[in-house]
Amino acid sequence: LNMNQIDGFENEELLAKPQDELREKVDKMKNRLDGMGPINPMAMEAYEEIKERHDFIAGQKEDLLKDKESLLTTISEIDEVAKETFQEAFEKIRENFIKVFRTLFTEEDDCELKLTDPDNPLESSIEIMAKPKGKRPLTINQLSGGEKTLTATSLLFAIYLIKPAPFCIFDEVDAPLDDANIDKFNEIIRKFSKESQFIIVTHNKRTMASTDVIYGITMIEQGVSRVVPVDLRELA
Repeated sequence: LNMNQIDGFENEELLAKPQDELREKVDKMKNRLDGMGPINPMAMEAYEEIKERHDFIAGQKEDLLKDKESLLTTISEIDEVAKETFQEAFEKIRENFIKVFRTLFTEEDDCELKLTDPDNPLESSIEIMAKPKGKRPLTINQLSGGEKTLTATSLLFAIYLIKPAPFCIFDEVDAPLDDANIDKFNEIIRKFSKESQFIIVTHNKRTMASTDVIYGITMIEQGVSRVVPVDLRELA
């Protein structure tokens, strides 16, 4: 401070205080300054560096929050489209399931597909109900082996009608069926074979007789298998 600044000091309250009190206050301030330690000449550079880092992280955080909001919006839109698509496909499969089921059973038999949680279709389980004539509504797990096979086949073809596949493989699905149901099974295979190729692994003679080509596996010598094809279309 220069003398002009001292002469121009106008704080009457401070000037009115005793000199000893002012010295005591000055000593306390000096002690506080001494307690703070030496001045760090690099403080400003450190501050600028930390501030730059802080601004960068704050910007990254803001970008992440925006991306999160955008992602949640996109997920919500996808869920809505998925729900709508699923509901449409489910209703079509349900209608087809009833038609095919009655083809394999009788027109008086009934069946149903139900969502256990209709309000949350994408996470809901699907309950398969089957009601052959004279029975109360049952889930597929409570049916006989033959009824399970026909019900499962009905559902498979109900899905197939929505999106046909180029080929389909059945592995001894006709094993639990009696002769009457074997004929129904073969009839529906014959009907759908106009659009797709069916490969059936079977030991049932009625099923073999209804096919176009039979491939038999024989072992003419120990450890050596051979495929023997028979084209039944040439014999018709």
